[in-house]
Amino acid sequence: MTQTKLTRRGRNVVRTLTVGSLLIVIGAGFSAVGNASETKVISTPATSGYIRVVVAPGESLWSVAAMVAGNRDVNSVVDEILQANNLQSTDVAVGTRLLVPTR
Repeated sequence: MTQTKLTRRGRNVVRTLTVGSLLIVIGAGFSAVGNASETKVISTPATSGYIRVVVAPGESLWSVAAMVAGNRDVNSVVDEILQANNLQSTDVAVGTRLLVPTR
């Protein structure tokens, strides 16, 4: 078996391609994470007075309630979300779809 040694120029080309590929993969990962953290609001005309919210990474039931509470008490909005979604606790997983009151 014959081994071919890379010249200095060949090693630099391989190194450059490897680093470039890694940067592309890392950039794609950050791009996916950046898009995932945006709260998605889906309108549902059948449930007037409510919007459907998809829980994003880093969000909690409290942060979702605070987002829509306006001048209302956040605790009462959390209670409304619990009732509307038949939840037993305030723990929600990422990707959970919640009905959230808008009134």
